[in-house]
Amino acid sequence: MTFKTADLCDAHEAELGKTLRVVAPMFQSYGGKPRFSGEIVTLKIFEDNSLVRETLAQNGQGKALVIDGGGSLRCALVGDQLAILAAKNGWAGIVVYGCIRDSGDIAGIDLGIRALNTHPQKSIKKGVGERNIAITFGGVTFHPGQWLYADEDGVLVASQALL
Repeated sequence: MTFKTADLCDAHEAELGKTLRVVAPMFQSYGGKPRFSGEIVTLKIFEDNSLVRETLAQNGQGKALVIDGGGSLRCALVGDQLAILAAKNGWAGIVVYGCIRDSGDIAGIDLGIRALNTHPQKSIKKGVGERNIAITFGGVTFHPGQWLYADEDGVLVASQALL
């Protein structure tokens, strides 16, 4: 896949702020894939990654998982085992409004991952959270079925596929 978020912004300048939105620059890149895009699937959770495992165990071909972890910096929501599971099931990438762990191992996995930071502690597992709802962080509302584009310059959300 060849695209640059800067080029997408230029090509769709009239749509910026409307059907194309730029996520605030708050994420670090951790996966082995610096560039990814896909149809958005959402999770809203807090310090419990049970639904992350359930979701990544499904076919993710052409999809990007966007996790609203409430911005928590107290534990990790994705680790190397979940990243391996995501890559195995075809997910294009994951954006975590929270932390990941096992970042050294994740760097070698063919998966795009953006997160706020790293944390060595795992999350709790109570199965609490919501799936496929509108979630908001970074100045953008992410709706299931919209499209996410991420590269070295940032993260974009589009109402429809741009490529």
